[in-house]
Formats: sequence, C-alpha cells, structure tokens
Amino acid sequence: MLETRLTELLGCRYPIVQTAMGWVADPTLVAGSCNAGGFGFLAGATIPPDEMERDILRVKEKTDRPFGVNFHMYQPNAKDIVDMVIRHGVRAVSYSRSPGPDMIRKLKDAGVICMPTVGLPKHAIKAVELGADAVTVQGGEGGGHTGSVPTTLLIPQVIDAVGDKVPVVAAGGFKDGRGLVAALAWGADGIAMGTRFLLTKESPVPEATKQRYLDCKNPSQIIVSRAMDGLPQRMIMNELLADLEKASALRKLIIAMRNGLAFRKYTGASVVSLLKSAIAMSRSGDTTAAQAIMSANAPMIIQKAMVDGEPARGVLPSGQVAGVIDSLLSCEELIGAIVSEAEQRLQALAARANPPA
Repeated sequence: MLETRLTELLGCRYPIVQTAMGWVADPTLVAGSCNAGGFGFLAGATIPPDEMERDILRVKEKTDRPFGVNFHMYQPNAKDIVDMVIRHGVRAVSYSRSPGPDMIRKLKDAGVICMPTVGLPKHAIKAVELGADAVTVQGGEGGGHTGSVPTTLLIPQVIDAVGDKVPVVAAGGFKDGRGLVAALAWGADGIAMGTRFLLTKESPVPEATKQRYLDCKNPSQIIVSRAMDGLPQRMIMNELLADLEKASALRKLIIAMRNGLAFRKYTGASVVSLLKSAIAMSRSGDTTAAQAIMSANAPMIIQKAMVDGEPARGVLPSGQVAGVIDSLLSCEELIGAIVSEAEQRLQALAARANPPA
C-alpha cells in the first residue's frame, strides 16, 4: 500500500527518509532507520575527512540495506567523499547546493542517486535540469536553514513543477502516519524527517539535549533567526540564541571566525581554503561572503548541544514539530507506528470513498 516511486528508486521498504543532520546522523542512527524499513542519510559535512570512510564502513557493518551520504559541495573533502561513495556502493547522495554538473555526472555514471534538498519550485526545476533523480522539498516548518513558505503550500507547487519528472519527497513538519498520508495526497512520493529521528533512542544526541527538545511544548518557541549566519534558521529559543539575537554584528563576526578556525580540524580546511569557500559561496548568488564566513560559526556552536550535551551553550536546530513530540521511540517503533497509522488512514479514506451498499 505504501510502495511509491521513491521506494523503488532507493530500494527501501517504506517511503520514509531520515535526513542527514550534522553531529546527529551517525552510523547507528542511519542503520537503525534503514533496518526499520526507511532510508537513512549519513551526515558527511561534519565528519573529519579521515573518519568519513570509517563511518561509511560502520553503516555497512550494521545494515545490509541501502543508505545515503550527505555532503556540502564547498567542503574541502567533497571530491574525496564522492570517490568514497562510488567506491563503497553507497546508494544515494543528498546536498543543498548543487555540486556542479561534472560531479553530478560522475555520480550518476556510477549509478549513485542524486537527491538534493530545495526550498522553492525554481530550485527544484534547476536541480532536475542538472540531473537530480529526486528532490526533497522542505517547507518553512522544517529545522535548520529554511524558507518562509509553509509545507502545505510549497509541496503542491513543486509537484506541479517537477513531479511528473522525478519523485518528490516532502519535508518540514512530519512525524506520523497522518502526515505521510497527507504528503501522498498532495502527490509526493514520501516524507523526510529530521527532528523526529533526532528524538529516537538510536540518536547519539545526549539525553540532556534531547530533554530540552521534549520540554519544548509550544511550536511558537521554535523560531526562525538570522543571528547565526545571517540566513534564516529555525531553532528552539534558548539562552545562547537569546544572547546571539542581541549581539552586535562585529561580535557575531568575531565569534564566527573563531569557531570557523576551530572547525578546520573537522574539514581539513586551511585559512586560505576557508576564505576561498566563502568567496565561492558568495559567487553562487546564495549568500554574501560575510554570511559564508559566518556559516562556519554554526557547526561548532551546534556541537556544544549535540555532542557535548550542553543545550544552554549551543543552539538547537529544530523543526516546529518538536513542539508536539513527547516521547523517545526506537527507529523500529517510530517507523512501524507511522506505517501502521498511514495504512489505517488510507483504508478509512478508501471506505469513505466506497461506502458499502
């Protein structure tokens, strides 16, 4: 009942994707998602170059199901990650900014599925023109960098634009079977979830940080802020974010440069390459050079919460859906519950459409 173009393309049992959250989507979470019938993406943008291959192999040790890898085209080891993905037979890659036609062609020639995340119909159209095999579309309710158009309006727009060409995966505000059925009703081929998988037993996020998410009972507390890097990001309001909101532009830039240099040990980047990446990002038209430099601020501050277990000293990227999540389930329990509820809803809708004589 839940077989779609997405399950056929990715080789997963259910049309449910676990997104690649930095510091969160580790081998255990990815394998747990895949073993439960979903499709998991390993976070590649916050892993040191010499550890990326190790984590790919760890996923393969924990599951025989297909999985994906996420990376950022501007990270210094992007080409190495592409080579690793091809060498180890990884099923798919996800990315936000296009890695360029040459890199996409190399991936596709090797049979790797290219599945970018977009936030507007025009971005989806461009992604398909560049060779995307599927697109994940995140509405404004989603966590991290996000747009302003609600999922309910954005998904049908993108489906009208590219849905007859490639599978469309809906993201932003999903947590249960009702959401999956709604996405299918719009014409999507599946859903992608980040925050809901962050709040699972397999998630490596420390318990103190998970509790801060569970304690957030009001979706309106999960705001969109530009304090991190000048770009809109949805996060749970906490002590650090409140301070950043009040900080001067100079103080933000100083913090960003300090954290950007600290982040070099994870990416292998030199000061020169960090500046080159900033310039390249600004030339792409997506951001200014100053914003690009400040974007290096995010991973180290997020790490405080997601790795060190200090939710007051780090930011908490989150979809608004965290405001209505009150339990930690295993990946198997979560996906099983979504599938069961979705099938029940579909059967009820079918009964309404075809009432007994």
